[in-house]
Amino acid sequence: MPKISKSSEKSSQSTSRTVLSRLPLVGGIAAGSVLLLAAPAFAHVSVQPGEAPKGGWATVNFKVPNERDDASTVKVEVTLPTDHPLASVMPQPVPGWKVSITKAKLPKPIEMEGEKITEAPSKITWTAEDKGVEPGQFQQFPLSVGQLPEDADQLVFKALQTYSNKDVVRWIEPTKEGAPEPENPAPVLKLTAAEGDHHGASGAGADDKGDAKTTAAAETSTGDTTARVLGAVGIVVGIIGIGFGVFAGRRRSA
Repeated sequence: MPKISKSSEKSSQSTSRTVLSRLPLVGGIAAGSVLLLAAPAFAHVSVQPGEAPKGGWATVNFKVPNERDDASTVKVEVTLPTDHPLASVMPQPVPGWKVSITKAKLPKPIEMEGEKITEAPSKITWTAEDKGVEPGQFQQFPLSVGQLPEDADQLVFKALQTYSNKDVVRWIEPTKEGAPEPENPAPVLKLTAAEGDHHGASGAGADDKGDAKTTAAAETSTGDTTARVLGAVGIVVGIIGIGFGVFAGRRRSA
């Protein structure tokens, strides 16, 4: 059997130590990279809560997160569905933002509570009066909408998000059942089976329903925030792993 020289043995041990010392570095980079790639999945314009009963009225929030590190969101435009028009759209005031509603004539008049409606809101625009939605933040834009259609399973709201650097993100891509979510999905409100007598919803009953939906939206928002926090913690852990790997490598080399 050929003899292995001491120099060769030392070289082999040194190589093994170097490889082992770099494992935390590789692991840290991998963990950080996975989390960095996964984080943007949470950052898209959405409507919350994601569903409402058919034929009724609902209070919904358009949640707009900022996806940029160097620009603020200064304008949000939401196009309302024309195939199932909403005769009533009432925005809740949002501090620091002005709102405008564009109306359009309907190709075919609709009836609501015994009245013929010939035009309906077609677009709603929020424009920042100050800094807008800054990096690392999100803003919710509440709307009271109705009467929701009884002959549809969902409403699609196409949205445009404009940044202070003039970039415009078009959230207009349809989400197809069974297919992966597109890069820029349009916000969707799913319509569920009607709950009781929704036609005369007003006063305290309507307020109770609105409060319940607002609470649900807040809970959903909290869930998204928790996901972001967990992602940030994972990134920090990855960075610590990188630092540990570099320190361990230098210590062993010394």
